[in-house]
Amino acid sequence: MRKLVYVILTSLAVALVGCVTINVYFPEAAAQKAADQFIGNVLDTAVPVTTPPPKEQKPAAKSDAHPPSASLLDLLIPAAYAADTPNIRIQTPATEAIRGRMHDRFQGALGDLLDSGAVGFTNDGMVAMRDAAKVPLSQRAQANATVADENRDRTALYAEIANANNHPEWAPQIRVTFAKSWIEKARAGWYYQNAAGTWQKK
Repeated sequence: MRKLVYVILTSLAVALVGCVTINVYFPEAAAQKAADQFIGNVLDTAVPVTTPPPKEQKPAAKSDAHPPSASLLDLLIPAAYAADTPNIRIQTPATEAIRGRMHDRFQGALGDLLDSGAVGFTNDGMVAMRDAAKVPLSQRAQANATVADENRDRTALYAEIANANNHPEWAPQIRVTFAKSWIEKARAGWYYQNAAGTWQKK
């Protein structure tokens, strides 16, 4: 009889794992909020204050009072269940380092390029040279290097956030979320691409 109960509980647990895994979704609202905060800090003219990433809480000790079925479920579905909560982790040592570099760039060379209209925000979460003629010939190589550095950091940022949340497959969605926020937070006079890829001035 105990063997039959164990088989039933195991089958139920496996079925629940399948249900929870299927229901895991990208927390769009939380990601948008996090993107707005991150970008706001990058664009802020004040010197960014680097804060350490939040410490991970130690799991609470399990009580011996839990029935065997609860323990079995705890072993099988914690990761899937946690992933289903509407939250997103955005602060890691890597993202903080990227944020610092981006902030410096926006207060320096990249900010100047955006102000001049030479560079703009693309609709895929990156930056691109919009009008190279606005950059003196002697400075174009450096301008292109600045754009490349910024895009390298942006690609790394989107991947790092996805990995920090144990969902590397979220990287494209995170990129889309950030693309929207970069454009929304662009300063007056900066250029950005609309959905059709046409440059527009904020």
